[in-house]
Amino acid sequence: MKKKIVKTVGIILLAILLIFAAALGCLTAREYRPQAKEAIKTAESGKIPERKETVTVVTYNTGYAGLSKEEDFFMDGGSGVRPESEELVRQNLRGIASILKELDADAYFLQEVDRDSRRSYYIDEQAFYENELDLQGLFARNFKCDFVPYPLPPIGKVDSGLVTMTELHVKEASRISLPESFQWPVKTCNLKRCMLESRIPVEGTDKELVLINFHLEAYDSGEGKIAQSRFLAEKLAEEYEKGNYVIAGGDFNQTFDGIDAYPVLDRENWAPGTIGKEDLPQGFSFAVSDAVPTCRLLNAPYSGNYQDSQVYVLDGFLVSDNLKVLRVENIDTGFAYSDHQPVRLQVAFP
Repeated sequence: MKKKIVKTVGIILLAILLIFAAALGCLTAREYRPQAKEAIKTAESGKIPERKETVTVVTYNTGYAGLSKEEDFFMDGGSGVRPESEELVRQNLRGIASILKELDADAYFLQEVDRDSRRSYYIDEQAFYENELDLQGLFARNFKCDFVPYPLPPIGKVDSGLVTMTELHVKEASRISLPESFQWPVKTCNLKRCMLESRIPVEGTDKELVLINFHLEAYDSGEGKIAQSRFLAEKLAEEYEKGNYVIAGGDFNQTFDGIDAYPVLDRENWAPGTIGKEDLPQGFSFAVSDAVPTCRLLNAPYSGNYQDSQVYVLDGFLVSDNLKVLRVENIDTGFAYSDHQPVRLQVAFP
């Protein structure tokens, strides 16, 4: 009888092992493997900016319209995986779109925009924003997996990325891969971080306005963010040497050295890295504000005030010194529709 039990247990364990191996093999075979640089189709029309004009850019990590003030998230110390209903996602989408309209920018940098993901009920969020703002969007995928198997219940299918929307004439656009932060097998169902580059001619010059939308690593041990920050700095230096005007913006997933309005008090859960002026190439500076925080920790639903929640400034811009920063403003949304708040930048040509 004992031998029979041992044999049965052995068969069950072997079956589990085979199922696991088959699943891992499938994920490995189907892993998203983007090229170092991939062209993105652009519209043939659009406004060409003149040097006498100002340019306004908004960056907003939309949290796939699934991380509103009522939500928490398992990677931040909470337990949530996705909102409990599709209507909640649609409510967040409507709220985010209304904020974007009010901010009235020449270009919008959006991060965590889902197109076909279980966590956002398979809604094409890019199409939603395009329809609401009557703008065409450029999409650079940074997360694609047939089935993310964790936690329980699992995340499931994800297809997500960066979106840049603008009325300006984008002559050329590219998805540029950032250094990967994880090794096999973790990387098979993890993000493949990238930059979304948009190149815009400037009237009366032979130079370009280069807009770079990015979302740097979050949940690594620190090396990934450092490597990606260095890669970004190299890209900025390359464009600056050409004499181009450059605005790079997005979610740094790092606090900014010198901004201490919202100290990191919770280090038991997720904590950001830090980036400073020494990490920037010559000719660039941060365009960030600490008037209000731009991100909150998702270990619990939002308390309703900054004093009772762990908050940070993680979002902002890098601007070349051949542009004049007129204003940078963090927009207070009360974290109503996302775990981030938008940042609005206005610059002028010299």
